Amino acid sequence: MTLEKLQQNCLAFLGNMTPADAAHDLSHIKRVVKNCSYLTDIESADASVTLPAAWLHDCVAVAKDSPLRSAGSRLAADAAIEFLSGIGYSKERLPEVYHAIEAHSFSAGITPRSLEAQVVQDADRLDSLGAIGIARCLLVGGHLRRPLCDTDDPFCDSREPDDSLYTIDHFYAKLFKLPDTMQTEAGRNEAQRRSALMRDYLENLRFEIA
Repeated sequence: MTLEKLQQNCLAFLGNMTPADAAHDLSHIKRVVKNCSYLTDIESADASVTLPAAWLHDCVAVAKDSPLRSAGSRLAADAAIEFLSGIGYSKERLPEVYHAIEAHSFSAGITPRSLEAQVVQDADRLDSLGAIGIARCLLVGGHLRRPLCDTDDPFCDSREPDDSLYTIDHFYAKLFKLPDTMQTEAGRNEAQRRSALMRDYLENLRFEIA
């Protein structure tokens, strides 16, 4: 099966998916695929593993505040392998695709064992950083009805961040930690660039709301 045909099949399959929130919709998946293609080329990874994993990494929607959140990537991996088996995808690739999907999630805490799994994990995390990362963070915060920030200490200058309470706290609780978790050199370089953009945003926000 060509990667073009795989893409067509994945798009048809994902058309029936209801995203958990606006930050995990089909456009998010397409950006992760784009990131994944970029990293696959630079890192010389196997596209027959990375691209199906990127397309299907969020094929099961689990909300951020769901008690099943940490199991979401395994549920997606199960559904992805069932789908790929049904369209006749290479059986030899399925275990590798499964692992790349299950290991992509931050909340699952699974260490990627292959270059391909590292690429998929990095590709997904890059979409949480930079300009799109800011937009997605605010989208999720609004969806969960969390206030933008603590009015007394918006930028966690003298308190521990708590992103269960405030949206901006998510930058400090998780997002700024992501560059250090990147598995590939290309992923780390891009993550650092995007993280710098986010810090500039917060400095501008500090100026405007102080």
